[in-house]
Amino acid sequence: MKTVAVYSTKGGVGKTTTAVNLAWEASRECRVLLWDLDPQGASTFLLTVKPRVKGGVNALILGKTEMDAAIRSTSYPNLDVLPADETYRALELVLDAAKKSTHRIAKVLESVSSEYDVVILDCPPGASLVAENALHAADLVVVPLVPSPLSLRSLNQVNDIVAASDSPPKVFTFLSMVDRRKLVHRTAALTLPRENPQVIDLVVPSTVIIERMGSERAPIGIYAPGSEAARVFAHLWKHVYPSPKLKRGSRPK
Repeated sequence: MKTVAVYSTKGGVGKTTTAVNLAWEASRECRVLLWDLDPQGASTFLLTVKPRVKGGVNALILGKTEMDAAIRSTSYPNLDVLPADETYRALELVLDAAKKSTHRIAKVLESVSSEYDVVILDCPPGASLVAENALHAADLVVVPLVPSPLSLRSLNQVNDIVAASDSPPKVFTFLSMVDRRKLVHRTAALTLPRENPQVIDLVVPSTVIIERMGSERAPIGIYAPGSEAARVFAHLWKHVYPSPKLKRGSRPK
């Protein structure tokens, strides 16, 4: 099972958009679990999953609720969601009170390691114990990067957090929400991949098609499969998982 954390210390960079579209792309080839760790529950909403965890996140993290009891299926084959609900607002405190507080998310995921090929963690922004847990559990960290003069600062902050891990995952980033009408965006798209090996040469455009996710409540590949945005997320998935071992068939209920 490969675990991918979609994370940034900065909010509003397209993190949830990335997590949902990566999860859908992955589900076309693999068995996928998307864990919504953000108390806003945006991934849960976009995939039309009921935002309720039996016993709350406290029971899940402490092992009082089985992982299987909290996971929900979606309308897409091979794609399940562990939803966020209002109890996730206290997740930081729950983790802080638990033994081995930076390893709890990894521990919870062990129980479903044989049921999924890929787990995608939609992480809340900022440097927190939740982020430390997600990064400890991850094999790979994907960082959406908005092109701005301070864009690399958030990447450096992620690298600093990852470096403190006892088993640092690989980190790569891509440019998100790029408006090519703006000189600073065009310049960043040209120069950052050349200057920084962690920045892949892949650009997610700023477009109303992505904004429609909130009203469509679906991955872009469902309602706009021929769009540039859909093609970019398909390519992004290939960067995340270049040669997946296909294991089709939905998770047994």
